[in-house]
Amino acid sequence: MNSLCRAIAATLLLVLTAAPAFAEPREHLVSIQIDQNDPAIMNLVLNNANNIMEYYKSKGETVAIEVVAYGPGLHMMRTDTSPVQERIKRTIDASFPSSIKFSACNNTKEGMEKQEGKAISIVAQAELVPSGAVRLIELQEQGWQYLRP
Repeated sequence: MNSLCRAIAATLLLVLTAAPAFAEPREHLVSIQIDQNDPAIMNLVLNNANNIMEYYKSKGETVAIEVVAYGPGLHMMRTDTSPVQERIKRTIDASFPSSIKFSACNNTKEGMEKQEGKAISIVAQAELVPSGAVRLIELQEQGWQYLRP
């Protein structure tokens, strides 16, 4: 009976130590905030996103990234003021197998429209969310990691 217990324990140890090797690669979840109208910060956000995607790709893992723009950072996603529109497109094109999403704060958009007296267009790659700040809160409540460059 003693040798049977040892055999069972050895088998369990083998199964438990081998399990991570057979586990599905996990998906990482990262939200990145942009709240500044600064081309250097906008490029830093995109650099961070690309570096994160490349890192997990090299490990055979995927990552979902959501860039959330609000306040002055909304300029990153405005068709008339964004200095990084082409980089946003390229970042999305290069994201497979990971994914990246761009969210634009509608509260900020409406405030800018009122202040500027004109309609504002958002880049096609971005999705309007009711509130950028609330979107970041919701993502964190769902287990997303938070990054502010």
